[in-house]
Amino acid sequence: MELTFRWYGKSDPIPLEYIKQIPRISGIVSALYDVKIGEIWPQEQIKSLKRMIEAVGLRLSVIESIPVHEDIKLGRRSRDKYIENYCQNIKNMGFLGINVLCYNFMPVFDWTRSNLSKKNPDGSTSLAYDQDEINKINISEESIELPGWATNYGKAELEDLLKAYSKVDEETLWSNLEYFLKRVIPVAEKAGVRLSIHPDDPPWPIFNLPRIITNEAALDRLIDIIDSPSNGITFCTGSFGPNLKMDLIKSIYKFGSLDRIPFVHIRNIKRINGQSFIEVAHPTEFGDIDMFKVIKALVDIDFKGMIRPDHGRMIWGERGKPGYGLYDRALGIMYLSGLWEGIKKIRNSK
Repeated sequence: MELTFRWYGKSDPIPLEYIKQIPRISGIVSALYDVKIGEIWPQEQIKSLKRMIEAVGLRLSVIESIPVHEDIKLGRRSRDKYIENYCQNIKNMGFLGINVLCYNFMPVFDWTRSNLSKKNPDGSTSLAYDQDEINKINISEESIELPGWATNYGKAELEDLLKAYSKVDEETLWSNLEYFLKRVIPVAEKAGVRLSIHPDDPPWPIFNLPRIITNEAALDRLIDIIDSPSNGITFCTGSFGPNLKMDLIKSIYKFGSLDRIPFVHIRNIKRINGQSFIEVAHPTEFGDIDMFKVIKALVDIDFKGMIRPDHGRMIWGERGKPGYGLYDRALGIMYLSGLWEGIKKIRNSK
């Protein structure tokens, strides 16, 4: 198991030197954020990012992410050229010894929240998702700016995409994902890279767009597309957590034992009125996810992949990228690390 921390490159207000000071962190999760989606990442830029991280005594452990072009998700004729570019990016990663690639297959929008700074009783702020607020948004008329890897399209471009996706249902999206995987996974195997799909966040359709990586059955279907350790899962507790029908612990045992989880995101959430939730501090008592059981399952399957603390609250007056401040994520990974050490030592003493 390797503890990692997400870093957004030179534009990140958190210096790598600060991350280095977090005990037990050895890996960085990052990407190139200035390359147009669908283009080949210049190998020299990847090398430069890698050297920058290694200069402070850390390593570039995971690329999160190389976005999948919408033409691939839509199954357009132009998808083959974008898949070829994607394959080259995978080869470039493997050549440089970066072995895990986190990606997603969410149409148009990445992880989505209705509030980026919801005030908590203790004065901290959190990311929150209110389904009623999302339902009020008319994305064909309003300017949408979403966090994370969300792509901000111009009004005309967004309208064209929404029109195109109106003809894409879940089965079509599955078919397009299968087409993509059957071309990139053999390349990833040869390059020594493990693709690790991130679940849809939230795990249900939004804005009438289909979403497919939402539950255990979806993960079964995913790994059946092509039987390879390079066809893996980023197991995100905060993304699957809002789905009341998703048994997180069972799924960790199941897919972890099959060696299909190379990367784990750990975050706690508190469900509110069905399809709404707020992100909370990592310890179990603050949310609906039993972190002890999550870590115990990972210890039990002898997990050897990468773990990172996912979104944190903004605390102690910190300002920065929503969900990606330093302090709360540092507290979170130390809590998770303590659970790991305690559970492992108890198990080994028996």
